[in-house]
Amino acid sequence: QVQLVESGGGLVQAGGSLRLSCAASGRTFRLYVMGWFRQAPGKEREFVATIRWSGGNTYYADSVKGRFTISRDNVKNTVYLQMNSLKPEDTAVYYCAGKEGVIGVYDYWGQGTQVTVSS
Repeated sequence: QVQLVESGGGLVQAGGSLRLSCAASGRTFRLYVMGWFRQAPGKEREFVATIRWSGGNTYYADSVKGRFTISRDNVKNTVYLQMNSLKPEDTAVYYCAGKEGVIGVYDYWGQGTQVTVSS
C-alpha cells in the first residue's frame, strides 16, 4: 500500500503563490505516475497536472499551463505543485494521487488540502 499526505494549502490573494506538497510513504516503488487534481464546490473533480517518477515527464491542464509547475523529489518521495499567479477560480480542494501504471485509474489518493484564492 501507498499513503499520500498533502500539505501547503491555505488562503492567498489573487496573483499570489502557494506550493503544495505530497509526501508518499509505504510501497512507493510501485508508483509510476503522480498527479494533482482539484475539486471546487459544486463541480466535478478535474485534472491539474501529472508527472512520472522516472524521467520527470510532465503534463498540465490548459487552465493552469504557464502558471503551475509540478515537480518531484525522488529522495524525499515528495511531489510538489508550485502555483503562481493564482486566480479566484483556482479555489478548490487539491488532491494528490498516484498510480502504478501509465494508463488506467489512479490507485492511491490523499485526503486533500484546501486552497482559497480571494479576489
